[in-house]
Amino acid sequence: MLLLPRGARRPRGPFPALAAGLGGGSRRGGAAGRCGTPAERGGGRRRMSGDRVDGAAAAPPAPALSARGARIAGGAPGLLDAGFALYVADPFDRERNPQGILNLGTSENKLCFDLIEERFTRPDMNYLEPDLFQYSDTQGTRSFREEIAKFLTDYARAAKALNPEHVADEESHPFQLTVEKLEAALQKAKKQGIRVRALILINPRNPLGDIYPAQLLKECLEFAHRYELHVIMDEIYMLSVYDDTAFTSVLSLDCLPDPERTHFMWGFSKDFGMSGIRVGVLYTTNQEIRKAVNQLAVFHSCPGPVQHILSQFLRDRDWLDNVFFPTNKKRLKEAQNILVDGLADVGIPILKSSAGLYVWADFRKFLKSQTFEAELELWQKLLDKKLLISPGKAFYCYEPGWFRLVFSDSVDKIYLCIQRLEQMLHSFTAEPVTNTASSTADALCNPEKDSSDRPSNTPGKDVSQLKKILVY
Repeated sequence: MLLLPRGARRPRGPFPALAAGLGGGSRRGGAAGRCGTPAERGGGRRRMSGDRVDGAAAAPPAPALSARGARIAGGAPGLLDAGFALYVADPFDRERNPQGILNLGTSENKLCFDLIEERFTRPDMNYLEPDLFQYSDTQGTRSFREEIAKFLTDYARAAKALNPEHVADEESHPFQLTVEKLEAALQKAKKQGIRVRALILINPRNPLGDIYPAQLLKECLEFAHRYELHVIMDEIYMLSVYDDTAFTSVLSLDCLPDPERTHFMWGFSKDFGMSGIRVGVLYTTNQEIRKAVNQLAVFHSCPGPVQHILSQFLRDRDWLDNVFFPTNKKRLKEAQNILVDGLADVGIPILKSSAGLYVWADFRKFLKSQTFEAELELWQKLLDKKLLISPGKAFYCYEPGWFRLVFSDSVDKIYLCIQRLEQMLHSFTAEPVTNTASSTADALCNPEKDSSDRPSNTPGKDVSQLKKILVY
């Protein structure tokens, strides 16, 4: 089990500061260039800018960063990062900053803090022992890995008990993944000279909020096996299913086509509303992968007291099954209904969803043109009205006009979101555009009403092994 903070940069090599891009020994700026004899360094005299050597201008000072480091430092922030930075600088607060930015763009579950707060204040959480403050197994404490293995065995409905040694702390629509799409993408990459090594699947899906049918999941695994690709299954929203749609974890499959190349990831951020805890889990039977990830744990291991608290949290099955999970599911569904109803009132349809903390909403008719430039213009108008949501371009959506809105927040903030949306859309004069989307997409984006007159999101028919768990 490996305990590494989620989102931490993975250093390469034994000295992360050097591997991250400090100047190396190349050209004149590296170690070799600075450690020669006085003659090699110019006779011991300090060269100043503009000095000439043999009639030529002196070489400019070596860059402080390697090429890789310079690329990292010079990279432009993504749309989600840029939007979040604006929110952090001007966050909405009912009392102190009511005109601040309302954030429905960051996928966080804020609905059950009262439950988590109460559970964390119980006596079993108040435990401090010397061993929790000392170096431990880089994979994580054995007791924590055992609790994670038991938890995932039960809640992922694993086909067989997970080994804590392996823990390193059908509806069709235009966005539906198919094996044919995977084949086409792979062949396109090959023609471009790109070597594809892995297939990453997020289930439940982000930003769509739907779930891969079991048969499609199996077909994707078979596809990866044919081309010897690793499969990384990110199931971080596994327990955030708020309707009766069946969820199939990769851990529940009886027979994997390629177990050594199939890896499972999960964490506490979404399902438990603990995005600040920064603890995630990697489960893999591949010994070489575990060894490689273990090398990183030296720099990013999870604190002992945090492991103890989360172990107690997972161990309390009575509280999880009878208090937290039922309440979380109920609150997610209620919040989703409120947002969907509000969006419908202002003329914004959504894609049917059943899991996650967000909806995928169709703003296409509000674009001045069917371009991503128009999408970003609309996004900026929303930010000007102090509303942050996530544009489809940030998720590499192939069609402009789609946005992700997070609903796992207080009811009053959802109503305020709708209010600001309505104000902005009424003031934003968009040119009518021809809707070129398929009728299937339009049908899926106009939820049917159930008997309660609420939008219905029901989709159509359609621990025997401890070193596999890495906690990070």
